[in-house]
Amino acid sequence: MKRFVPIRIGKNAVSFLLDKLTVLRVTIALIVTVAVFLISLGLGEVWVPPQEIIPVLFGGGDPFNQLIIRDFRLPRILIALLVGVALAVAGALLQGMVRNPLASPDIIGISGGASVFVVGFLVLFSDSNGALTVSIQWLPVAAFLGALLAAVLVYSFSWKNGLSPVRLVLIGIGLSMFMNACTTLLMLIGPIYRASQANIWITGSVNGSTWGQVWILFPWVLVLFILSLFMARHVNLLELGEDVSKAMGSRISKQRIGILLLSTGLVGGSVAFAGGIGFVGLMAPHLARKLIGSSYGSLIPMSAIIGAALVMLADLIGRLIAAPLEVPAGVFTAAIGAPYFIYLLFKERSRK
Repeated sequence: MKRFVPIRIGKNAVSFLLDKLTVLRVTIALIVTVAVFLISLGLGEVWVPPQEIIPVLFGGGDPFNQLIIRDFRLPRILIALLVGVALAVAGALLQGMVRNPLASPDIIGISGGASVFVVGFLVLFSDSNGALTVSIQWLPVAAFLGALLAAVLVYSFSWKNGLSPVRLVLIGIGLSMFMNACTTLLMLIGPIYRASQANIWITGSVNGSTWGQVWILFPWVLVLFILSLFMARHVNLLELGEDVSKAMGSRISKQRIGILLLSTGLVGGSVAFAGGIGFVGLMAPHLARKLIGSSYGSLIPMSAIIGAALVMLADLIGRLIAAPLEVPAGVFTAAIGAPYFIYLLFKERSRK
């Protein structure tokens, strides 16, 4: 039985090989993620049986279950799903662009830059009562600008006759600490209500998510995810090294700028509504790479699926472990991701 199946669209305008094993593993991962999604809808202070969840999703079911699922749980779970997708894809793109398995948005300071601009946005555009004086739809734009500024800074400072993976991580960690200090300063000078809200952003939480936030974040992530798929072949070439990429006719500078804009856009959107949920952009691409290999045509979708499952699962644990209190999802992703980062750091060191 052949593992690879040739796919041709049009008059060979688009052609590629489809890996049956990869399709199978992606399908299994998708089924597991859907299961996590449905379990998250049912579990909580109020238990909703599985047979009653599906009717509610299609507009039927018990009115009380509709209130619990559609008004309270579904928006936050969808935000968790979208944030997981965004962070995982951003991490995969960054790792491919710099050829560094330690690269992820939170470790190299991109998430921190987005957090600074989000908190600054809330401080500058809040009145004395804590209400925003401008539309919240501008929040992802502010987060994107902060993430872009941080990405440009860490990339520029890390460049010295080439891009050193170790130098990138060290400068990124330093920049991340500086961004955290700026965020704390803005919290101190801002309204008390916004300071408490910013505290949640630092850790990362989807508690309090609304349908309005879902409808803002969904098209943002969808468009950038589709663009990331189109960028996959360029990332594959960049991973082979600059010499090979140039020999294949790649415009490396333009491709890096495009990848940088995509990753910062994804990070900015996620930080705007869920804060600095850490290590998802590090773990998800690594897990995907172990399951299906390093081809970005399949790595990006697999990373997105795993990232969505990780954040939804972290949010579910946060809702259940200390109920009725809620623990931010970022606590659990950091608890898993920090040891994994140390493991990767020692692994990279042993190779040299």
